[in-house]
Amino acid sequence: MSPRDQEQHEWFDQPDPTGKTDTKEVGLRFTCTQCGNCCTGPTGYVLFTDKEAGAMAKSLGVPKATFYEQYTRDTIVGRSLNENKTGYGYDCVFLTRDEKTGKTGCSVYKSRPEQCRTWPFWDSNLYTKRDWAEASKGCPGMDSGQLHPPKHIRLTRERVEI
Repeated sequence: MSPRDQEQHEWFDQPDPTGKTDTKEVGLRFTCTQCGNCCTGPTGYVLFTDKEAGAMAKSLGVPKATFYEQYTRDTIVGRSLNENKTGYGYDCVFLTRDEKTGKTGCSVYKSRPEQCRTWPFWDSNLYTKRDWAEASKGCPGMDSGQLHPPKHIRLTRERVEI
């Protein structure tokens, strides 16, 4: 559970929390645009559980030991997915790119880690309105598309600590 009291009102509980619309809607908008920005950039970590490793290994058709050996690395914060240095930055090892359309994908999408499934509703992006605004500079899907109500945002945020 987040350090915040569940009953406490948060900035995204307010009508038009981002100040980008004239509506009284409560919650935050997000729809993935397949830009891949959340899967590349400066070097970082994509952490996962052993159960998630097993699911990703199965989707790739390799034994879990092979998955760990070929697709992951030890870091100071735990086991992380590997990255590939590209012209875009450090891409997740499972990020795919269609150079014609500019769209990206994930070669383990159906079995991707919880960290990936919960973007952008991470505590680090939701702590303040400023944190959300900063994260949205690199994500064209934030502040557009589907409206996510505060309850959904809280439940998603609680699934992983980032």
